Amino acid sequence: MPMPENVKTSSDYPIPETMKAWVLGDPGELSPTEKPVPAPKKAEVLVRIDAIAVCGTDLEIIYKGPPALINGKQPFNQNFTPGHEYMGTVVALGPGVDEYAIGDRVTVEIHAGCGQCRRCREGMYTSCHNYGLNYGNVDKGHRANGFTTDGGFCEYAVNNINTLVHVPDSMSDEEATLVVTAGTSMYGLTELGGLVAGESVAVIGPGPIGLLGVAVAKALGAQPVILTGTRDNRLEMGKKLGADHVVNVRNEDAIEAVRRHSGGKGVDYVLECSGGKTGFNDAAKMVNRGGKICLGAFPDGEVGVDVAHLVRNNIYVYAIRGEGKSGTHRAAAFMEQKRFDATLIHTHTFLMDDLPEAIRYAKERVDDAIKVVVKNDFAQSAQEAAE
Repeated sequence: MPMPENVKTSSDYPIPETMKAWVLGDPGELSPTEKPVPAPKKAEVLVRIDAIAVCGTDLEIIYKGPPALINGKQPFNQNFTPGHEYMGTVVALGPGVDEYAIGDRVTVEIHAGCGQCRRCREGMYTSCHNYGLNYGNVDKGHRANGFTTDGGFCEYAVNNINTLVHVPDSMSDEEATLVVTAGTSMYGLTELGGLVAGESVAVIGPGPIGLLGVAVAKALGAQPVILTGTRDNRLEMGKKLGADHVVNVRNEDAIEAVRRHSGGKGVDYVLECSGGKTGFNDAAKMVNRGGKICLGAFPDGEVGVDVAHLVRNNIYVYAIRGEGKSGTHRAAAFMEQKRFDATLIHTHTFLMDDLPEAIRYAKERVDDAIKVVVKNDFAQSAQEAAE
């Protein structure tokens, strides 16, 4: 059906009634289908999705289910479209929206909290008390695209204006998909205090969040920044993003190396981005007394923790979920100012029709894939429609 009368559109951006979309069936099964193009409501816009990056959490959802929650259940066989790290063009404005204009390029945050619970009022919308409670006869207004509502492996998506970040003309579509990843790293450093200039930071795990954690920490003035991991090529990439020292844990003891590079006392902050079974306790032994640890990855199963060591050494522990407290906006500003080159972690690009292959590259790390970006070719689609 066409857009409602109270939704502003433009002939410059014609909107079809249906769109191509991928839906999740059984675990690991994505199928192409057609869905109605959603209409934005108050404080929402319709985004034409130009590009979307494949995140490790997308793989968790596609193959295992959590942390997605659709209608209070596992996301399988519910006509659900995953994907969340997307950017695009604003093509329709819901009632009352004047913060954005049709034609604006934007990248998006994942979470739009309900706006009425205690956590949302505190600005902690990624910890919304009403996460996923938009089913049955209840509509709490919470959205987490690609987690509790349809995501971005399609052509159009509705977003609350609070989740949007302007994309400058100087930034490519591919780079814009990485803003949320950098925003997650920024959020972690914000929770650790944010004022890391002249203080030491260790990052465990050179995945996308860890690599951009290095970049953000260095942009904030941290000294030294130490990156640990198992792959030399990714550690070298970490150097290009600002790491002062890199440690291949296959060749040397990571804890001893981090302490050596930090004057023997350990670092002030640790970002644990590996989700490995030993990551937490390694971080606790890398950080100095009174230091702080931020956990930014989902471990696969329960992890044992040496609580006594934390207590004896007055170590503070934080955990983050996603890109909260507008960290995405701050990361986007750094990227626009060219404080670091996030595109270094973008390794492969596919068209949306080839999404299963893009997922395979990301899952199996084919050709050492780090960030795989998937693009919609609207110019080609328009040509085919004209013919």
